Amino acid sequence: MASEEPGYPDPDVSEEHPESEHWIWTGTHRPPLPRPFVEYMTRDWATRAVEETAHPATVRTAARRAALRARFPGKTLVVPTGGLKVRANDTDFRFRPGSDFFWLTACDDVDAVVVVRPEGASPEATLYVEERRDPTSHRFFSDGRYGEVWVGPRRGLAEAARRWGIDTAPMEQLEKDLVSLPPEQIATLRGYSEAVDTMLSANEADAELATELSELRLVKDDYEIDRLQEAIDMTARCFADVVRALPEAIGRNERVIEGVFNLRARVEGNDVGYSTIAAAGSHATILHWTRNDGEVRAGDLLLLDAGVEGHELYTADVTRTLPISGTFSPAQREIYSLVLAAQEAAIAEVRPGAGFRDPHHAAMRVLAQGLYDLGILDAEPEVSMRTELPMHSRYTLHGVSHMLGIDVHDCAHARDTSYYMGSLQVGFVLTVEPGLYFQPDDLTVPERYRGIGVRIEDDVVVTEDGCRVLSSALPRDPDAIEEWIARVQSGPELSLGL
Repeated sequence: MASEEPGYPDPDVSEEHPESEHWIWTGTHRPPLPRPFVEYMTRDWATRAVEETAHPATVRTAARRAALRARFPGKTLVVPTGGLKVRANDTDFRFRPGSDFFWLTACDDVDAVVVVRPEGASPEATLYVEERRDPTSHRFFSDGRYGEVWVGPRRGLAEAARRWGIDTAPMEQLEKDLVSLPPEQIATLRGYSEAVDTMLSANEADAELATELSELRLVKDDYEIDRLQEAIDMTARCFADVVRALPEAIGRNERVIEGVFNLRARVEGNDVGYSTIAAAGSHATILHWTRNDGEVRAGDLLLLDAGVEGHELYTADVTRTLPISGTFSPAQREIYSLVLAAQEAAIAEVRPGAGFRDPHHAAMRVLAQGLYDLGILDAEPEVSMRTELPMHSRYTLHGVSHMLGIDVHDCAHARDTSYYMGSLQVGFVLTVEPGLYFQPDDLTVPERYRGIGVRIEDDVVVTEDGCRVLSSALPRDPDAIEEWIARVQSGPELSLGL
């Protein structure tokens, strides 16, 4: 990575004070810039083009802003995307727009803010963006965080307006446009921009704004479902890449698995939608195992929970539990088949009007019965599933479903009555992911099952007549998995179509 220290000579500050008219001071731990050098560096540059073609979602984002406006009569709504976040010292994490902001604008610019005004105001919405750090300013080459020499061109006001189909204004104008409004007439999405949070007084409408945004995002339109399908299809190809690499991964680190999956996620998509869980052996019993530093051993299972985030930020979330050597052992197949039966029972419950928790309850009944049949539980399901002592939960702690969309755990601020305690609607996209996890040191479990963890997760959209499994391209039946592994591994080597 290039140092942000300038490559030009240090000034002779004994002859010219850095704050004099001959120098331009640029910040801490950086020498001042000689004015002749600034003049030299900011002339004779052709215009750097940026994409200005209208984003395909602009009609939809305008309708989304209108729907949000209708829920807050008379209020001005302020939704920031967030800025760069420090990873270590002077290096930042890769920027990813705030989900609500992106849903309202499709804008992927850093540090932007969208303001949605009450009906009848003009303009009804404004996208505030930073001015370009182009050759009109020394920041073009002196600003290592935003300067276009360092990070590439960004859209200015006119380019942003054409790309995202919304009126624009410079970020420096935001405070001036908002401070004159009574605080009770503003609702702000907080936690994304320290500057905006400081600028605007908090009020009860802020939490309501977060809630309404989540609830508006619950139902996905056809465009969103297509974006999810794209991400899921990419994810299926990533799983095949992993299967192809399994023979070489044996005896090596789980990060081989993670790296193989994440490679295509960055080549075809924007990134992974969340930290990849590549859990081999008993690590599969750890629900959110993301260290991925254990050994991949022949004869063990690999629980791979991973998803590609597409270029429009919709993410897949799929889990498959695979025999590393290509064949399930009898004990592994026994547990796997029980989890699969639970998942099939849960998917059968996904339909319009069903309760969001209905798939969970269906899966738990199957698992509780199976644990009783295996002799792990000495209580029948009617006893085990009593809320005061759900004994089966020792082996399956998590719920079976969550909403999926731009976020892997989507619409998190929706009311319980619309989500957790609500009913499924056409256009909801959710996961169905039962699992059983037998810790290696759990003495209530027969020894042959200890250290086995199985989760099977698919992404499902609610349709008029039931549901459609978006991730059906990946096999789930144990025989089909063994056949798929053999077929993929006998085929061509890993190819990314480059």
